[in-house]
Amino acid sequence: VQLQASGGGLVQAGGSLRLSCAASGRTFTIYAMGWFRQAPGKEREFVAGISQGGGRTYYADSVKGRFTISRDNAKNTVYLQMNSLKPEDTAVYYCAASPPFRTVGVHHREYDYWGQGTQVTVSS
Repeated sequence: VQLQASGGGLVQAGGSLRLSCAASGRTFTIYAMGWFRQAPGKEREFVAGISQGGGRTYYADSVKGRFTISRDNAKNTVYLQMNSLKPEDTAVYYCAASPPFRTVGVHHREYDYWGQGTQVTVSS
């Protein structure tokens, strides 16, 4: 599966952005999907994940209540709605797909396919 992330940009603290990740290739519904982020000098960290059917979602504590992950399987797309953004949310955001039929993982090693990343910058 190939993944293409988009929607990043520059936003003021307290603002919102919606990231999209379009998938092509194999059947989208066999993959659990995740969003990760990586700030300069830091490790790539889990942000949110969603199961194949969309019924189960998982969030890092740092984004709970502010970010929402969703997917539209008819459009082969996963989204990350980010509200109440903070400067510490600044990072390159990556979407990722699990190996087929796996459950949602919270570590980047649990994902096999990655998009190219989209920069999110939150100014104070």
